[in-house]
Amino acid sequence: MTLQTSTLRPGFLVSLKTSLRGNVSYRTVDIEPDHNLENGERRAVWETTRTVYDASEQERAVKARSKCRSIVTGVCAQSAFGLLCPEANADNLQRAIADANNVARMFNEKATVTRLAFFVLVGRVASDDLSAMRAINSEVRDLLSDMESGVKNLDAAAIRDAANKATGIGKMLTPEAAERLQASIEAVRKQARAIIKAGETAAVEVDQTVFRTLAESRTAFLELEPVAEVTAPEAEGRGVDFDAPPQVFLNVVPETSMEN
Repeated sequence: MTLQTSTLRPGFLVSLKTSLRGNVSYRTVDIEPDHNLENGERRAVWETTRTVYDASEQERAVKARSKCRSIVTGVCAQSAFGLLCPEANADNLQRAIADANNVARMFNEKATVTRLAFFVLVGRVASDDLSAMRAINSEVRDLLSDMESGVKNLDAAAIRDAANKATGIGKMLTPEAAERLQASIEAVRKQARAIIKAGETAAVEVDQTVFRTLAESRTAFLELEPVAEVTAPEAEGRGVDFDAPPQVFLNVVPETSMEN
């Protein structure tokens, strides 16, 4: 029997790639070739000239590329490993990918010198995927540490940034795990509001229970490995052939020579 504790909901890992080709050229001129200096440093100096042939089209291309990305990221959670999307949000993800592809297609149909490429790679994440579970749990613990540092440094911006990222990751967690994380998010956001309200010059009294809540949440997201039941190995006994003829064992006494 195997006992496994999961903090992860099934879902998708989404990877985006966008690129713009054409319309822009670069010309580089070496001013100082790569060379070693007497003090041991190494230096190279060059000048790069960037030319955009159709500035208006380039502006539209940048906006279209940004829109393609934002359409898909809007239905996913940002993480250090890519975009995460709960399985329950699969229909929204499919529509978002279709809408983004449509934006890229419409731009390319009207563009004359620019080509917008948009690619999406979607992989499935299972709730019992140990690698994914370790990765998500590790990121949650890192974000909890960032929240703690923000509180200690009275940095409201850092607190909110980590809290917002943790909120996104929470969408990929089981209800029980998400609830544990949400308690820490609410606690640090309350502290961030107190920091902003007090202002930069006023003293802020930090609620010490915040650190206890963060520590408890961090402990809850420690990596939990599956525990397999260990059974005693089965020993193979020597087989007995009951049909074999009986064997007779004789005690042989060696002869002793006698001297007359």
